[in-house]
Amino acid sequence: MSREFQKDLEKDNFSREEIEKRVARSRERITGAPVVILLCLEMSEMDTYPDRRRNKAEYMIAAQSASNAGMQLLLAAHAEGLGGVWVCSPMFAQETVQKALALSKAWEPQAMFLLGYPVEIPALRERKNIEDISIFI
Repeated sequence: MSREFQKDLEKDNFSREEIEKRVARSRERITGAPVVILLCLEMSEMDTYPDRRRNKAEYMIAAQSASNAGMQLLLAAHAEGLGGVWVCSPMFAQETVQKALALSKAWEPQAMFLLGYPVEIPALRERKNIEDISIFI
């Protein structure tokens, strides 16, 4: 994944120094986590339709279900006193991840969860007011 990340940053015209810094930080986050969980999407149990529109919707349903499972994982980790980070870098290197972990092509890597006991608890970020991001009917 590091090589693919590096290639993408080169295409984005980042400096050599910035590329090395970002790739090193990414690698350290993954290798430094006591537990890494890979979340994959798999379509074999999903419905299929004769048209593209509904198949696309079914794929989105599977992606939303996988995302919901990921959020539940983070909530369960938090309840146990663990810290967790959700990273989507496997989506940018799906074939590499499948090959490295000997996964079936049907298992599409979606996210990684880096779990462990937090060194420090970050300050809460300011949130938008619910009225600013919602419409109530």
